[in-house]
Amino acid sequence: MNPHPDVENDNRPHGHGQKQEKGNTLRLVAWETTRNCNLSCVHCRAAATNGPYAGELDTEQGFKLLDEIAEVGKPIIILTGGEPLLRDDIFDLARHGDGLGLRMVMAPNGTLITPETAERMAASGIRRISASIDGATKAFHDQFRGVDGAFDAALRGIEYVKAAGIEFQINTTITKTNLDQIPKILELAERLGAVAHHIFLLVPTGRGKYIVDQAIDAKEYETTLNWFYDQRDKTSLQLKATCAPHYYRILRQRAKAEGKTISFQTHGLDAVTRGCLAGTGFCFVSHTGVVQPCGYTDVECGDITQTTFGEVWNHSPVFLKLRDFRQLEGKCGACEYRAVCGGCRARAFEATGNFMAEEPLCAYQPEKAAPSL
Repeated sequence: MNPHPDVENDNRPHGHGQKQEKGNTLRLVAWETTRNCNLSCVHCRAAATNGPYAGELDTEQGFKLLDEIAEVGKPIIILTGGEPLLRDDIFDLARHGDGLGLRMVMAPNGTLITPETAERMAASGIRRISASIDGATKAFHDQFRGVDGAFDAALRGIEYVKAAGIEFQINTTITKTNLDQIPKILELAERLGAVAHHIFLLVPTGRGKYIVDQAIDAKEYETTLNWFYDQRDKTSLQLKATCAPHYYRILRQRAKAEGKTISFQTHGLDAVTRGCLAGTGFCFVSHTGVVQPCGYTDVECGDITQTTFGEVWNHSPVFLKLRDFRQLEGKCGACEYRAVCGGCRARAFEATGNFMAEEPLCAYQPEKAAPSL
């Protein structure tokens, strides 16, 4: 657990493996190993269903992708989906990445984990899994996930993972319908023995477009993130807000008001030092090899079946634009916190068609023009 510095205005080059351009240290890669899934979640980014899906990267292409990522850096690799356990070769892929020195983690929904698969996870080098719990009750979670029994199955899967010695975190997507349940879900995560609780603010893409009316508004957003900040001293869990870059503004505002120093740490999936990492420290690789800033920002930056991952990461015009915070528009561009927050680029893109537009769900008004970077 190495502390990360506060890199509020850190746009310096970082070099390991292939030459990195300025401000683009590769911290996290989410690879959608398959779009196939056994659930039908109401908010699903991919609108995933039981496949099969044509054109998914095969084993050799997966090995090549991991090789090319390792040439760029040694990020955390999130094997996600769909449901990654529906890939027959998922443990071969995990083992290959682990052998390259990549930190391999997995994002299953928990329902397909058995004692055998948990042991295979551990043997293949999976360091952590995330399990999604979106309601404090079985009835709510099952409705949200679209399958009866999903809650009980996820809790069983968590117990198997614990028995195999793999740490786990709880992920929760926040909407108006479960906002009042978040404290209870945090308590559940503590009782289960999780190491972290990550909250995700709904981005209306995929099936999430059909529940956009359930997204919390800017005021609720601010209140929720301030409540989340208050839990830092009340729980032993690592807390992280995802698709909620404002949290990194709030961290600094609250810490300054309280005379505290912020320290950032890297734990499993917590390798962040600023808000929106899309295209700057993080990217998403689709089931067919298309690279995007994140899974929610449907902007193609390259295709690893046509070129190398390193070429895309270092030279994609989209990524280069995202790394120049001076090109942010609207109040995001004028904000003094633009280098630590950046606004959700996916939410901006979904609302306007422009991934550099201002974040539509931010109540903060910049106090002064941002300094030049």
